[in-house]
Amino acid sequence: MNDAAEKHPKALYVLFSTEMWERFSFYSVGGMLLLYLTNYFKWSEPDAIVFVNWYTALVYASPLIGGWLADRFLGYRKSVYIGGAFFIAGHTLFAGGTLAYTYAALACLIIGNGFFKPNVSTMVGNLYSTGSKLKDRAFSIFYTGINIGAMLGPIACEILREKFKDNSQQGFDRAFNAAAFGMVLAMIIFTVFRSAIPERAANPSRVASTEPTEHHPVDDVPEWKRVVALTLVCAVGVVFWILFWQSNTTLTLWAEHNTDWNVSGIISNAINPGFIIIFGFLLSFFFKYLAKRGLEPSTPAKMTFGLFFASLATAILFVAATVGGNTGKVSPTWLFAAYACISVGEILLSAMGLSLVSKVAPPRFRGVLMGGWFLSISIGAKFADIGQYWAQWSHSYFFAVLTGMALAGTLVLFLMLRFLRKSMPGI
Repeated sequence: MNDAAEKHPKALYVLFSTEMWERFSFYSVGGMLLLYLTNYFKWSEPDAIVFVNWYTALVYASPLIGGWLADRFLGYRKSVYIGGAFFIAGHTLFAGGTLAYTYAALACLIIGNGFFKPNVSTMVGNLYSTGSKLKDRAFSIFYTGINIGAMLGPIACEILREKFKDNSQQGFDRAFNAAAFGMVLAMIIFTVFRSAIPERAANPSRVASTEPTEHHPVDDVPEWKRVVALTLVCAVGVVFWILFWQSNTTLTLWAEHNTDWNVSGIISNAINPGFIIIFGFLLSFFFKYLAKRGLEPSTPAKMTFGLFFASLATAILFVAATVGGNTGKVSPTWLFAAYACISVGEILLSAMGLSLVSKVAPPRFRGVLMGGWFLSISIGAKFADIGQYWAQWSHSYFFAVLTGMALAGTLVLFLMLRFLRKSMPGI
């Protein structure tokens, strides 16, 4: 199929809106959880960091199981409904205000994400033909939807917490209610506009049989080689996620204690998605411009640039920590600059990673391999436990270590580009 003749289907925007409100609810919890544990339950920062990273790791490991169940038994549409039900239950349980309710709520969110997250992403990929360049741009648009919700969530939570901060739960209960509202709205959108999503995108048994028969160079590559290539990309991507998931822990603490502004650290979680909304559309148009001239880089090359931009983010924070003497407060400009870099990196690596799995994975295994991509995010979240040294190391040394890790990962991915191009021709 000629990419120039292809257009984005209406289903993309249905899934865009569904995911936007689901991420509103999900990132509301992510932005608050550390401070909920330390301020409301009075946990120590190291204990809270380890707990939050365990939660995040399990949240992104569960799609491996949810993707497999969708591929083999449930289908993608039914899996999304199951995930949505668990999400709504989880957000509602937070209202209990005790640790027991909190643990139950987080368990529901972990299960819900397993059913919901990989299968919405898989349906987006199934809307396009194998090897379509529109997939990269579709996932950039889809990723922008994710981040509209991710930006609005922490902002709404900050407003509600501030307004009801004097109640028995310091306003956290009202913020969690807002998260539940976002998830209900997501499921309403998915249900009302379900007819816009074609059966070939929502039913695994229809994907292979209805996918266009046009030959693509990647079809000539043995499946095992494509799986190995995807595995290598996921392994290197773990380094990016170690840096990225500092946003829920150490960067929230940096915003709370080391940034000179009059808001809480919760609001800092809206900066990254805000930049992605801006850069997502700009990069989508930029790559479309390059594609028309035959200059668009391969997906693995984009991901290499993404990891490099992540290293720039932590390098900026290294300078900021040095300027502030490691314990003092500095201008929020430093935090905004760092998030600008990591946001570009996230678009190039994470959004492109979703597209890569969709284009390279065999149709009948897309759900489980999409779950494998999320497993790499999970592993990165667990290794983000390096944040427990936040209080032991100087802040400048902490950010220097992260910068070194990111630069090493960038070099490894760059050295693998030749093999990846051979394993993913035309991608």
